[in-house]
Amino acid sequence: MKKLIFIALAFIAVQATAQQRNDRPNRPQGERMERFKDMTPEEMATLQTKKMALQMDLTESQQKEIQKINLENAKERKARMEARRNSGNMRNLSKEERLKIANERLDRQIEMKAKMKKILNEEQYAKWEQNQQRMMDRKERMPGPKGQKQGKNNGPGQGPRQ
Repeated sequence: MKKLIFIALAFIAVQATAQQRNDRPNRPQGERMERFKDMTPEEMATLQTKKMALQMDLTESQQKEIQKINLENAKERKARMEARRNSGNMRNLSKEERLKIANERLDRQIEMKAKMKKILNEEQYAKWEQNQQRMMDRKERMPGPKGQKQGKNNGPGQGPRQ
């Protein structure tokens, strides 16, 4: 009888630990953006610069230059977010408008890459590119319209959005 109780308790303990949730579950894109909604562009740029300094071991002069770039990008990003919020639904855009937005985004990425190449040494630049690739990979795996692969079933009742 003692063995049965011990086995039952062990089984319950295993089940309880196996079902613990991650402290930071994947949140939808909108919830993630809510964290940054109340931040100023200066605060966002400072946080991003400090993270980059830690990841890539930046010098003081590199940090100052990157801070300027990050501040400029944060201001542009904040302005685009406000414009998107005020304009309404992005899904109603025409093909030409979507193409224009995609081209602008790619132009910004090319410009950022050129700026970073001038500021960082080869090793730092390689780390920066690696981080950029990781972010792109993570964005592709994100659930929802941006990350969902069209035509694939991601689970029961989660086919392509229409």
